[in-house]
Parts: sequence; structure tokens; C-alpha cells
Amino acid sequence: MARAGREKVKLESTAGTGYFYITTKPTRSQDKIERKKYDPKIRKHVLFVEKRLR
Repeated sequence: MARAGREKVKLESTAGTGYFYITTKPTRSQDKIERKKYDPKIRKHVLFVEKRLR
């Protein structure tokens, strides 16, 4: 049986609205994910950074 190759991570808005996306990334990757995505609470595209999923 193969082990899981991806882990779930939370991308949280840097605008401070509390909005977040859940996505996956490879388990071997040590880099933090940073993506520019849409935040519907402020209706703008802002930077989302990876936080630990609890």
C-alpha cells in the first residue's frame, strides 16, 4: 500500500478578514505556499499564506 503523497494545508488571507482556503501540497515540500487569491469579504485579490491546518 502506497503512503499518501499530499497533505492538507490552510491558506489564510493576509488582509485579516479570517477567510481561508483549504488545499493540498506534496508532503516532501518544505516551502511555504504563498498565492494571490480572491477574498470575497473585501472583494479583492490579496496574498494568502500557508498556515497549519488543525
